[in-house]
Amino acid sequence: MAQLRIALAQTDPAVGDLAANTGKLVEWTRRAADRGAHLVVFTEMFLTGYPVEDLVLRNSFVEASIAAVDAAARRLAEEGLGEIAVVVGYVDRADLAPRVGQPKGSPLNAVALLHRGRVVTRTAKHHLPNYGVFDEYRYFVRGDRLPIFRLHGVDVAIAVCEDLWQDGGPVAVAGRAGAGLLVVPNASPYERGKDDARLELVARRAREAGCALAYANQVGGQDELVFDGDSLIVSASGELLARASQFTEELLVADLDLPEGAGRLGARDEVDAGDGTLITAERLELSSCPLEPYEPEPATIAPHLDDVAEVYAALVLGVRDYVAKNGFGSVILGLSGGIDSALTATIASDAIGPERVHVVLMPSRYSSDHSLSDAQELVARQGVNARTVPIGGMVDAFEKELALTGLAAENLQARVRGMILMSLSNEHGHLVLTTGNKSELATGYSTLYGDSAGGFAPIKDVLKTLVWELARWRNAQAGVANHFLHGFAVPPIPENSITKEPSAELRPGQRDTDSLPEYDVLDRLLDDYVEKDMGSASLVAAGHDPELVARVIRLVDVAEYKRRQYPPGPKITPKNFGRDRRLPITNRWREAAPDTR
Repeated sequence: MAQLRIALAQTDPAVGDLAANTGKLVEWTRRAADRGAHLVVFTEMFLTGYPVEDLVLRNSFVEASIAAVDAAARRLAEEGLGEIAVVVGYVDRADLAPRVGQPKGSPLNAVALLHRGRVVTRTAKHHLPNYGVFDEYRYFVRGDRLPIFRLHGVDVAIAVCEDLWQDGGPVAVAGRAGAGLLVVPNASPYERGKDDARLELVARRAREAGCALAYANQVGGQDELVFDGDSLIVSASGELLARASQFTEELLVADLDLPEGAGRLGARDEVDAGDGTLITAERLELSSCPLEPYEPEPATIAPHLDDVAEVYAALVLGVRDYVAKNGFGSVILGLSGGIDSALTATIASDAIGPERVHVVLMPSRYSSDHSLSDAQELVARQGVNARTVPIGGMVDAFEKELALTGLAAENLQARVRGMILMSLSNEHGHLVLTTGNKSELATGYSTLYGDSAGGFAPIKDVLKTLVWELARWRNAQAGVANHFLHGFAVPPIPENSITKEPSAELRPGQRDTDSLPEYDVLDRLLDDYVEKDMGSASLVAAGHDPELVARVIRLVDVAEYKRRQYPPGPKITPKNFGRDRRLPITNRWREAAPDTR
């Protein structure tokens, strides 16, 4: 057996900032060198950030990426880090003749091996995902090579993210080549419960390939996507050897005992990948002799967050990175005293600090006394910046000119509040946070250019019942401070905001249940209809009330035009409104009414 110390750089790159990402590559490689690492693995498309979307269709961007990876190799050597093998993702270009149906310029979701001042080899993702948030057939052509490099006597193979999720391909070829270690750079977005599936997958692929597997995953927020890290190293038998923390940057270092290279394949062999394609396995040699035996460092396995904690951490990280990466110094939101705005304000305080959070209390003639007092109590508990702007006079002025009644008059109040927030944003440069939850967005229970006005929507993908669950969980963490909790000495959300009956307070005595069913009933139905794409017959067969099924389907379907105009927000479910679920606005398909006979 041979020893190898590997470092997984679980990092947060910025899309498009090649200079900063290169600087971070050098910095983290130096950290790995200080820990005695022989091999450092960065994440998928680290130098460019991920996902770059249509930037990859610009020749100038692809050329800059290719230049950056060559420059990074030289810089590492110049700074005394050239002896460390570095695996890093970037965008490259395939040498293919243009053809119809192929992305412009034939870009590759590529990975480079850097060593001694040069790019030793390049490879690219073989399996291109084209589901959910992924659209890689639009952007990339498929890679067809598997590099296997010998480092200190160990044969190390490289695959990329989706290559693990599909059968065959590079993982199968790595097994046939007799690799001792498979390293996999990833940019795998967070979804609730995905971590367990990911660990099981990594363990299974390690057993299939017959080698240890190192899974380096991106961390951080990028528009709607949140990357949770959770980088892993498992043995050839699938045993978990090391695991990084979630939702924070970390250098995961582990010493591995690995078999010496057997060289089962030639220098360049075409191998059946088991998925109907051929992959060229290329063998390279960096250093053939195993290291002298040394004392290994103990590996770390970070404790895992429970389900609600990881959702909360994802929301905080999504807000923090959206604010920071888009250059905002502060945020602003309307604070009504209700649970949605209370949770949104708390997430913002945890993300960027309460001193950078501004809230506006905007009471109307229909606002209850407890709404104002609950909002004031949250301000006192958290120390956010607050101001009160009564909207009665403004609404009266509009009504005098427009003579609005009914729903139009109710929505006017929301639109006045939205105008106030956007005006203060315009004046002071705050990012406006909207406070709507997924249950409201699904059923259209929001006002265009009113409570939907803003720049980012922290709880957009959070059903109402989960809003309450998150609020109770957050209050239970009073006094706890870590990388995603501020450490408030008292529960940050007033108890009455959690326990009182929800109401928009746009007319006397209004309750949410005047327009919607109880949220525990509604959310179960929305989960089946939105997340699972069940039709009306299947929903009734699953036990939902037929009349409610017909009503909710209608509400969801006709509200698509509202959701298209809603701000982005962190994705935590497999079917967030936006990247995952894309339905036509102009749409005459209607689910058949359930048979209630």
